[in-house]
Amino acid sequence: MKLCITEKPSVAKDIAKILGANVRNDGYYSGGDYCVTWTFGHLCQLKEPHDYTDGWKRWSLGSLPMIPAKFGIKLIPEASYERQFHVIETLAAQADEIINCGDAGQEGELIQRWVMQKAGVKCPVSRLWISSLTDDAIREGFSRLEPQQKFDNLYYAGLSRAVGDWILGMNGTRLYSLKYSSPGNVLSIGRVQTPTLALIVQRHFEIENFKPEDFWELKSLYRDVTFNSTAGRFSSIEEAEEALAALRGKEMTIQDVQQKQGRESAPRLFDLTSLQVETNKKWGWTADQTLRLIQSLYEKKVTTYPRVDTTYLSEDIYPKVPGILSQMTPYATLTSSLLQGKIAKNKKVFDNSKVTDHHAIIPTGQSPSVLVGDERKLYHLIALRFIAVFYPDCQFMTTTVMSSVESQGFKATGKVITSPGWRAVYEGSKDEKDEANDGDDKLLPEFTIGESGPQEPSLQKKTTQPPKYYTEGTLLRAMESAGKTVDDEELRDAMKENGIGRPSTRAAIIETLFKRRYISRTRKSIMATQAGIDLINTIKEELLKSAKLTGIWENKLRRIERGDYSAPQFIEELKTLMNEIVINVLSDNSNSKINTGVADSQNGKASGGASSVGNAPKPTKPRAPRVTKFEQVECPMCHHGHIIKGHTAFGCSRFREGCALRLNFSDYPDTLTPSKLKKIISKKSSR
Repeated sequence: MKLCITEKPSVAKDIAKILGANVRNDGYYSGGDYCVTWTFGHLCQLKEPHDYTDGWKRWSLGSLPMIPAKFGIKLIPEASYERQFHVIETLAAQADEIINCGDAGQEGELIQRWVMQKAGVKCPVSRLWISSLTDDAIREGFSRLEPQQKFDNLYYAGLSRAVGDWILGMNGTRLYSLKYSSPGNVLSIGRVQTPTLALIVQRHFEIENFKPEDFWELKSLYRDVTFNSTAGRFSSIEEAEEALAALRGKEMTIQDVQQKQGRESAPRLFDLTSLQVETNKKWGWTADQTLRLIQSLYEKKVTTYPRVDTTYLSEDIYPKVPGILSQMTPYATLTSSLLQGKIAKNKKVFDNSKVTDHHAIIPTGQSPSVLVGDERKLYHLIALRFIAVFYPDCQFMTTTVMSSVESQGFKATGKVITSPGWRAVYEGSKDEKDEANDGDDKLLPEFTIGESGPQEPSLQKKTTQPPKYYTEGTLLRAMESAGKTVDDEELRDAMKENGIGRPSTRAAIIETLFKRRYISRTRKSIMATQAGIDLINTIKEELLKSAKLTGIWENKLRRIERGDYSAPQFIEELKTLMNEIVINVLSDNSNSKINTGVADSQNGKASGGASSVGNAPKPTKPRAPRVTKFEQVECPMCHHGHIIKGHTAFGCSRFREGCALRLNFSDYPDTLTPSKLKKIISKKSSR
């Protein structure tokens, strides 16, 4: 018997259908020579401190650093997880071969390896590696299964990440909580979350310490065109007015007129971070919201694997592009011109050297008719970007006019699109008009060298502006480039190796900082709270909070994945670092205390996904607010709207946006109170 282990029940159902395993059993499908079972994401985790020794049950500075001689794993103590693991363990003992069908990434590899280790798997293991869940992709993946050993380095990188987060999270959280927290508070420390918080705190001080300065710019109006002085800005009004007075009543003379043809390529395909940045900019979505939506699109088979950090496609995708475009029937008016000729094979789109495990996020060609609400908006964004990259470049003409008034030089520029190319894809699209019209294009009249005439000089007063607070979009970019502000796409690609965290984890890190009340949100702006500021000011170890140095750690994890760096060496470096941090913190006699304003709401959960138990502060859990209105009940389908009560059924407030939720009164009586309805929905959603 061949046993397939997937990461989710929905994926197991799709794979079972392809393999002919159509008999539904308790916790698995069976049929022919196959059984298909699943995990619920992580079923196992690294052991907690108290699992190693009773001495680590109690939170004590004297027990730090806690470094187990050998790290072990255990089942997450939840009844549903334990039941499903027993199913996997029983089937694995009977299997002749196991096929690892986990998500094709570092975290997916770690989840599956831990489960198989815990189940004591002895038989050969193969790996299914696919980038989409379409039927064709699954069939193709099973036709070219790989030996699991090929992915050992991927597992070592994931394991190193988990162990590294345990070392810093468990020890750092206990160390700083015991040393610096006020009673009932836990200070969460993490390998990724702490330097991310440091970026936000640094921006806070840049804004707080900013001193605005006035300056003046000299301009001149000639033939209804505004010319800007080439002398730059003036720092004093006296100097500016003197320059202005010298120009009054004088004529402007055109010195030079140059026209240049230019081209502009379509925006790159999306990786996860650029997709999160774009949706935050356009619609204010959080990184976590976008991640949940794109994961849903992947599971509904309409887009490819989402947790990627490349904007390129591998060259083996090129022959499949015409088929994908031809299947995108809702976009036939845009794809028809492409399909009439040969699809361009552009190095900015297809480049094997820029693709490792997965390519950029693109449509699969499957019909998006199953999508509702925000899912449909997100798909539309991805679909237009995919189509646009195969259109010709946008061509334009840039005109630069140089002039002078007396000895003062002036300049005016204009840009006119001569052939829209890829911009035609976005014409008439309400959501995308900013993408296609992001420039200040203007048509200049015809100027002749040597012509002259009257001009009207003027001064424009401006004030220097402080840096802007991070939004989730700009924070994601800062995490991607280890704190450096980088607009150039190619340079950003080069810096991704040293980014903070991975695309798949950055959204969760930001959410953790919100939950810990280290940061807060005002409209789109993310600001550090006083607790966040105090924590970063208290941490003296640069390696714990430096975005650059944390980026270097991230680079080492990627090198482990490639096989050119040692996982044991990475762990040894973190052990040494933790020893140094403990010594330095214990030597601090400042007696400073930090109050986060909230006790540990995660019941002792520390950074890195492991829980801190024992003698941690145990505050009273706040009571959940009473549910008295249907507006308080979240829609279980789209997760963005709320429940509304109709004439014959309950529905979603976002029905106009496409959410198809309908809870008929025959199944959900109209006499249900909001509180009871919420309980029923929650119970059914957890099954």
